[in-house]
Amino acid sequence: MSTQLGIFEEAGVEVTQPEPSTAVRLGTRERHVNLAKKRREALKEFMDVLIELEGKDIHVGAYGGHGSYYWVEDLKLGRMTVESPMFGDKEVPSVIVLRGTRGCSVRIFTDRVFGLRRQDYFGYTLWLLDFWNGFGEYPIDSYRPPGCQSLHIKRFND
Repeated sequence: MSTQLGIFEEAGVEVTQPEPSTAVRLGTRERHVNLAKKRREALKEFMDVLIELEGKDIHVGAYGGHGSYYWVEDLKLGRMTVESPMFGDKEVPSVIVLRGTRGCSVRIFTDRVFGLRRQDYFGYTLWLLDFWNGFGEYPIDSYRPPGCQSLHIKRFND
């Protein structure tokens, strides 16, 4: 779409549509947040971390939240490799597969990724990939558990 911004300007300026925002409700209040942008930024940073970690031993953990029946801690992926579609400027992978030795793998569904955090400790580095699906009684996706969850990726220092 092209438009002319002034009367005396000859060249048209390219105008693009803004990205749609997601409506987030808490009680009677509703705000619109650009979750697609946050997801894209977090996954770009996460893919850079995965490139750095490829071929090394990592430990994966996850806590399913308050309404869950599982807790995974220090699941070892030896010589981890990454399988995902090409990650371009506008293309965001929907699934990232981390594979280790002996057939073990972790599938990460990226539709609710919200952020990536890094924490450095004395003997290891911990990355927390955060997932968010709205507040308790008003989830964004009704088929996923509401609230926040994190996937823990740990790399021990050599």
